[in-house]
Amino acid sequence: MGATGLVGEVLLRVLEERSFPLRELRPLASARSAGSVLRYCGSEVRVREANAANLAGADLVFFAAEGALSRELAPVAVKGGAVVIDKSGTWRLDPAVPLVVPEVNAAALAGHRGIVACPNCTTVGFVQALEPLRRAAGLKHVTVVTLQSASGAGRAGLEALEGAENGAFPRTLPGNVIPQCESFRDDGYTTEEVKLHEETRKILGLPELPVTMTCVRVPVAVCHAAAILVETERDLSPAAAEEALRAQPGVIVHSGTDYPTPLEIAGRDEVFIGRIRRDPTHPRRLWLWQCSDNLRKGAATNAVQIAERLFVQGWN
Repeated sequence: MGATGLVGEVLLRVLEERSFPLRELRPLASARSAGSVLRYCGSEVRVREANAANLAGADLVFFAAEGALSRELAPVAVKGGAVVIDKSGTWRLDPAVPLVVPEVNAAALAGHRGIVACPNCTTVGFVQALEPLRRAAGLKHVTVVTLQSASGAGRAGLEALEGAENGAFPRTLPGNVIPQCESFRDDGYTTEEVKLHEETRKILGLPELPVTMTCVRVPVAVCHAAAILVETERDLSPAAAEEALRAQPGVIVHSGTDYPTPLEIAGRDEVFIGRIRRDPTHPRRLWLWQCSDNLRKGAATNAVQIAERLFVQGWN
């Protein structure tokens, strides 16, 4: 679902790169895109309309489309015998639906009821940075400022970065920094910030973890970054934190004064971390810099990794 969208296109590329075992591929999209042709593994595949009829007989359905479509058609796909991996925000906080980053909480897949949710693209890299520290020393409080790329708002976001006045963002993005991702709530926080707060707690299994956040849109095409301040329950030196992070699957650590930036890591599937240092005002607080490709690990790659785990488990 959403095969012609920005995440859908990357998802098809990731499936091809990872040689995912497909017997038949059905790219689905809106009626407007139906009939167009995509290339997959050297062959042309025609796009079909996203509807219930075209879900018949499917084993696995990736939803990389708007939430309304997922809410309508994901239950239809499950009823027909498919497993659904959904990238929209529709099912993430449903208590009956696992919200999964495989390197962090793959065990949550056990006993799924047909739908598995992928976290928000910002959350994925964030929890990859937090989980090793949680295991090493516990988490008491986390503060984060995210720096989110234009592609987090899809193709319209990239067009806005190139100067199009299309309403993708509340202010002009080129040459600017916008302290707003998505819409404001009555309490002054944005819906993106609340996603980060709630999803982090669910994935880590820490429903009371204090997470404070500000999400910022920056004039970068691809890759989200974050400045993270972590207060641990027990003492954890920067060296011990680095060791714990290096042991985390899917994480690459930059030591000393080296650090990752979006320009260098775009197209990569790992989560990159650098600038690990102690906060001078508190003995149990550490600063981290985290960066990851929001279209790949933040979306498409994470979804395919979930599918790989389920495939090995016989979809159970």
